Amino acid sequence: MNAYLMLEMARQRTAERHEAAWKAGRRRAARKAARAQRRHAAAVADTFEFPPIPDYVDGTFRRTEDEATAERAGASR
Repeated sequence: MNAYLMLEMARQRTAERHEAAWKAGRRRAARKAARAQRRHAAAVADTFEFPPIPDYVDGTFRRTEDEATAERAGASR
């Protein structure tokens, strides 16, 4: 085989291997970033606070004196 042809084939193979390694590194970095994003999303989801739910139909909340009355009424039953 011609020496120049062998040299070009070797360069082409080397270039293909470098490109494959670069793509593998990019895929690895993308997977690592996705894992970090999922971990961060899970951590944020664990700390999410739900808005308060109204105690009454009209959307109001029970006041402290109402809670004390409810506790006394519940204790007598």
